[in-house]
Amino acid sequence: MEYVTHEVKILFSLSQIAYPYLKASGNGNVVFISSVCGIIATSLLSLYAATKGAINQITKNLACEWAKDNIRVNAVTPWVINTPMIQAHAKSDRGKEELIEGFIARAPMGRAGEASEVSALVAFICLPAASYMTGQTISVDGGYTVNGFP
Repeated sequence: MEYVTHEVKILFSLSQIAYPYLKASGNGNVVFISSVCGIIATSLLSLYAATKGAINQITKNLACEWAKDNIRVNAVTPWVINTPMIQAHAKSDRGKEELIEGFIARAPMGRAGEASEVSALVAFICLPAASYMTGQTISVDGGYTVNGFP
């Protein structure tokens, strides 16, 4: 439980520290990395999901509060992304490997995402082409959020 409180406090504190600098820039932009778990319910991940849900809500609130200062705030919510961490996690236990494979199979695209697919969205959000976007939580999940959870 401490983890949830600690992560959210750090995120909020760093946001408050960055605020005057973002405001002074005249065109600030914040992109939080959250998780699909903060959008839909998942079994076995309640505390993690609560933390990510808090990040998603902070995204919306800060977007409303900071828009007057021309600061945009958005969040990207990945699902299973093919990283060394997820590979090590899957290999640590057969049950975990099967769980991750089940998560991947549930996404309509039927595969894990790549880090480059997440970073491409983050880069787009930071471009002038996205200058009217704020307060959004955008999933990079192979369609997982539209498919739900069994």
